[in-house]
Amino acid sequence: MTLIHPLETLIVEDFGAYVGKHSERLRVTVKGELKAESPLLYLRQVIVKARGVSISSDAILACAERGIAVHFVYGVGAQSGASLYTAGLTGTVLTRRAQLLAYTDHRAIAVAAAIASAKINNQAGLLLYHARSRKNTAPKLAAELRLLAHEVLDHDAELADFLARITKPAAVPVGAAPDAEDASGARTAVYPIDRHRNALLSIEGRAAQKYWAGVKLLLPANLGWEGRRTRNARDPFNSALNYGYAVLARLIEQALVLAGLDPFAGFLHADRPGKPSLTLDLIEEFRQAVVDRTVIGMLGKGMTLGMREDGLLDDSSRRMIAEKVIERIEQSAEPYAGKRHTLREIIQTQARHMATYLRGDRDAYRAFKAKW
Repeated sequence: MTLIHPLETLIVEDFGAYVGKHSERLRVTVKGELKAESPLLYLRQVIVKARGVSISSDAILACAERGIAVHFVYGVGAQSGASLYTAGLTGTVLTRRAQLLAYTDHRAIAVAAAIASAKINNQAGLLLYHARSRKNTAPKLAAELRLLAHEVLDHDAELADFLARITKPAAVPVGAAPDAEDASGARTAVYPIDRHRNALLSIEGRAAQKYWAGVKLLLPANLGWEGRRTRNARDPFNSALNYGYAVLARLIEQALVLAGLDPFAGFLHADRPGKPSLTLDLIEEFRQAVVDRTVIGMLGKGMTLGMREDGLLDDSSRRMIAEKVIERIEQSAEPYAGKRHTLREIIQTQARHMATYLRGDRDAYRAFKAKW
């Protein structure tokens, strides 16, 4: 059982644990033995990492009344686990209506392109950050990292050129004549983002290839890392990234819900049943600053990631990754909008900025580009 200072996050990781409310505190016990206690006054979130955990209705109600999210993280990726929030914190219906209508016009492309650009810049920023730290100790490596970072940024310029060639397309009116066929032969509408998504993802993907080539240079040689894998990864580094992204995804989803947005209606990522595409969109702005930097730093300090016989991370490694990722989100102050804010505050603000842009209350959506 883990409490992240200053008692803002309670991680429940023991099979058979019971989470109950005692006075103004949440109390975690296993077979009657007290494992952890956290004052509700300071608590922001509960993360349940183990199966077989019981939570009392009083504890759930206490969290709901105070806006404390309860996240269940069992696997890897944004689609693993679930979250509980209070219905009173889900924003206005006007935001949801604007979000869905935005898919039909230039706003969808604007948001998708802003996110892709931020991701590319953050990838280059992380490589340059590590290049600076190795300028004197490993000048050859630093030069290689700088070269790859600039190659990554070349794709941001390519993205800008691509957007300059696209005129703002008008929305397709509801009930307008469709202009394409789906796999069954039925006619269906194709909106501007549908036409241009593949081009955006292609640019983003080619930038990512250069980025991961740079990341490989930063990893210990004995890892034998062969490259980035998302699904079914069975090596320590990819597994660590995927688990860190799963933790981050729960917080991204929470921010979107609190901003009044639907996590399942995205722009850069295509809609699929059960796929939280907007969560996958917004997480792109924060992968490097939150998870990549954290995991690379852990390995650089000699931390070992243990693997189970089935090729998955062991419980100790998962605990360590979750703690470090949450510490990064809750405690690291980053330059943002002329001040320093925690990454949690920045994530929530970005979600709100996206909502106000989609409603027409903001002239543009400016995705988060970290100051490295």
